[in-house]
Amino acid sequence: MNFKIERAKVLKEKPDEKNLKFGRYFTDHMLVIDYSEEKGWHDGRIIPYGPIEMDPACMVLHYAQETFEGLKAYRHPNGDIALFRPEMNAQRFIKSNERLCMATVPADLFVQAVKAIVDYDKDWVPSEPGTSLYIRPFCYATESGVGVHPAKNYQFVIILSPVGDYYPEGVKPVKIWVEDEYVRAVKGGTGFAKCGGNYAASIAAQVRANQRGYTQVLWLDGVHRKYVEEVGTMNAMFLINDTVVTAPLEGSILPGVTRDSIITLLKDWNIKVEERHLSIDELMEAGRTGALKEAFGTGTAAVISPIGELHYKDETIVINDFKTGSLTQKLYDTLTGIQCGKVTDPHDWVSYLK
Repeated sequence: MNFKIERAKVLKEKPDEKNLKFGRYFTDHMLVIDYSEEKGWHDGRIIPYGPIEMDPACMVLHYAQETFEGLKAYRHPNGDIALFRPEMNAQRFIKSNERLCMATVPADLFVQAVKAIVDYDKDWVPSEPGTSLYIRPFCYATESGVGVHPAKNYQFVIILSPVGDYYPEGVKPVKIWVEDEYVRAVKGGTGFAKCGGNYAASIAAQVRANQRGYTQVLWLDGVHRKYVEEVGTMNAMFLINDTVVTAPLEGSILPGVTRDSIITLLKDWNIKVEERHLSIDELMEAGRTGALKEAFGTGTAAVISPIGELHYKDETIVINDFKTGSLTQKLYDTLTGIQCGKVTDPHDWVSYLK
């Protein structure tokens, strides 16, 4: 697709790269593509970043047909700009849209669009250590009308944001609240899809956790309230004795790109990985006995976030003396090293703009 370009008349002042907050600053432009049943995806354009005009009866406002993705662009030491596994984000985006009965964006168009807008606003890709350009593609129903049915018109948009660490703590252990009242997702629902409704459903528990001094929520399965699933913004992994245990992909958790990358690295290093049901009782017992050596979350935004404390019901366990474990640190250093061009990429995960 050829993208029409409308350059912003006034360019923004770029933020200080040494003090970037996550998701607070946005670049000069955004990419937009329209969809209709008659034309398919059409009218691709790069335009100045700004408000989206929307009819009050726009169906996304009433029936939440909306999906999104998250990936990053990195500036390598030689100045090249790299993306990390964008094709995997494209495939996940397709599955999310299919689940919500939305028009799907072909993978090649998704990747082309990402590269086009990043290339156009490439001066915004930061170069300070630990920084990157966060890429947020999203899709939503634009048809106007009240009545529950799949919309016939959609818009695909990509916005960009230079970012630093996702958590204020940086790459330091965080405190996690285990939620046993609210439910995030169930099999057969939209748990595997990256859609706004999943996150809206998680906010009440997140607020409660924050009020008690915890950074994030660890969700249990929605049927038994027994098996560990994922953290609100990350997949979760636990080093129990010599084995890394993480929840299986059965439709209720997000199939994370970082999750898949970490599992691949662990297998490269001959570290045993089990994708299985892990009960909260087994996890807490492992914490009591010392069998729980390390715990961490994985996701595009935070990359890897060590977990230093878990609170479940009336019990708190501290993991690895609330210090970042050696395996967690090695995984973080290796994956961010690959992303930033400082470590050899054995799986060809990194692709370049040109």
